[in-house]
Amino acid sequence: MKLIGLIGGMSWESSVEYYRIINEEVKSRLGGLHSAKCLMYSVDFAEIERCQSGGNWQRAGDILAAAAVSLEKAGADFIVICTNTMHKVVDAIQEKITIPILHIADATAVQIKKSGISTVGLLGTKYTMEQDFYKSRLEANGINVIVPNYHEREMVNNIIFNELCLGKVLDSSRTDYKKVINSLTENGASGMILGCTEIGLLIKQEDTKVPLFDTASIHAIAAVNKALEL
Repeated sequence: MKLIGLIGGMSWESSVEYYRIINEEVKSRLGGLHSAKCLMYSVDFAEIERCQSGGNWQRAGDILAAAAVSLEKAGADFIVICTNTMHKVVDAIQEKITIPILHIADATAVQIKKSGISTVGLLGTKYTMEQDFYKSRLEANGINVIVPNYHEREMVNNIIFNELCLGKVLDSSRTDYKKVINSLTENGASGMILGCTEIGLLIKQEDTKVPLFDTASIHAIAAVNKALEL
């Protein structure tokens, strides 16, 4: 079993889900008392968020690159960045280490293509929804991506940072998200990417008829695949 290096803390609420899913998946596959070999470097999200909101992506990349270097030195065989948004700086992180990074958008694209869906809606932070670093990765895999309108994007983003990252899961916000999902579906989306690792805490498959692609779960299972060389 390979040693998984996890960069977490963005937020720790979703990092817990990564740890749980990875270990449950290993136990399911190997049985008995098996669990995953992994290391987690958990950053201070307040520092990262200040970089995001201030547009200081280089500093954010430096922080995560330092975490990746620490994980490599500790023996990690590959890196999993437990967030969608910070894949914006994945190249800056990769150039500081020799072990590979398992990209969350690539893992998600694999699952979307397996489903046969060609057009998806994307929910996430405003950075993920509005900037090109994430959407272009999906589009390179032949997947058409549509995002909510400006006011919906602001609402989706605010719920992530002001509620989900703080452990608040509100029924009113679930209702708001379901309205956005319905709007995206009406605009042609046949599937929905939960493109922030916290959204899966709020929205479950039973909340909508449209197929959901929960990136945290997809990424965590892809990490197990790589760790077990499957």
